[in-house]
Amino acid sequence: MRRKIPSTAALVCFEAAARNESFTKAAQELALTQGAVCRQIGGLEAFLNVELFRRSRRGVKLTEAGLSYSRQVAAQLDAVERDTLSVMRQQGANVIELAVVPTFGTQWLLPRLKNFQQHHPDVTVNLTNRTRPFLFADTTFDAAIYFGDADWSGTQSHRLMGENPVPVCSPTLLGGQGTLEAQRIALLPLLQQSTRPYAWRQWFGSMGMNVDRDMTGPRYELFSMLAQAAMHEMGIALIPPFLIQRELQEGRLVVANRYALTSDKAYYLMIPERKVESASLRAFRDWLISQAQAYTAKP
Repeated sequence: MRRKIPSTAALVCFEAAARNESFTKAAQELALTQGAVCRQIGGLEAFLNVELFRRSRRGVKLTEAGLSYSRQVAAQLDAVERDTLSVMRQQGANVIELAVVPTFGTQWLLPRLKNFQQHHPDVTVNLTNRTRPFLFADTTFDAAIYFGDADWSGTQSHRLMGENPVPVCSPTLLGGQGTLEAQRIALLPLLQQSTRPYAWRQWFGSMGMNVDRDMTGPRYELFSMLAQAAMHEMGIALIPPFLIQRELQEGRLVVANRYALTSDKAYYLMIPERKVESASLRAFRDWLISQAQAYTAKP
């Protein structure tokens, strides 16, 4: 079936004219004549049966329909360009497109990735932030690292490590005390992590405490945001120590209580079943698992 899609040339001309609000500037940008741009846009308007620009002696101005359509077209053209550049870059290269939860990727994985590159210089690993599971069939990802229970259909899972977060805060918040009892922590502003909404409730509950306000407090999506909020004395946060090693070493954050929350959930490498035979992915999987085992084996 023939798709109801305008020509790419018409869309490119329209996007340039809409962005510049000028057929003349669009023509200069695209190295075309003004007449050619006018014809492309006129043909597009006829194809859509919609007026995209209002013409006057002072120039052209987008209609409401034109403004809405220009935003959509610009986004789609950007996506096509990204996909095109990606294909061009991958020619003759072994590329792994990896979705990764943000703070784990920046704080734990990236500092170790150079080691993988040294052992596998022919493999390129691209990282993209994703905080929640998705359908691999709907994306270009070859694998993913995420925190959960490994219940991800159509994939092969490899456990990397648990989280075991502890309460951390600015040293100022301790008020000169070495540590804080759980009862004292319950009175402080509790910084919440939106993807771990029950973390504080579980932490207090594991010690037999019922705290009414355990789910109140500002919410942040990323551990890196929690860490920043804690460093700025906005409250106390539950964060895995391995994600804030530098902050702890430099004294910008301190462990307020060494009791760690344990969970059945963990960080996993997820590989879609259709990709498990990839030599590049197998090499990355083996390297990543060995790195995780070496890290968790440390005292």
